[in-house]
Amino acid sequence: MTDQQGCNPFDGPQMQGVHYERADMSGANFDGVHLADARFYAVLTKAKFIDTNLSEADFDDVNLEGARFNIVNLSGATVTNANLSRLTISGVTLADAEITDADLTGMRINGVLVTDLFKAYDQAKS
Repeated sequence: MTDQQGCNPFDGPQMQGVHYERADMSGANFDGVHLADARFYAVLTKAKFIDTNLSEADFDDVNLEGARFNIVNLSGATVTNANLSRLTISGVTLADAEITDADLTGMRINGVLVTDLFKAYDQAKS
């Protein structure tokens, strides 16, 4: 192994830019995988992404119910038309993230219902 390979945490199969269409990857484990610019049009229920580079990835019309993201780079990634029910996100940076046209029923941020945050915000504006 060269010194450069020793410093590269993604020394397994290189899968950047791969397109996953109409795939059922329920329960798949992506551990230490370089998936930058990958395109997902798939079922990914209970999938696990651990120490994974998903920068610029595109998740479109996906089911990510119960999925886990731990130590994941999602910078520049997009998620559209997705089921994110029971998704847990922790220890993440959401700088400059944007959420639009979303059902936030039961969603909590640091234990506080998002709907309660919106109510408080509306009251403060009045």
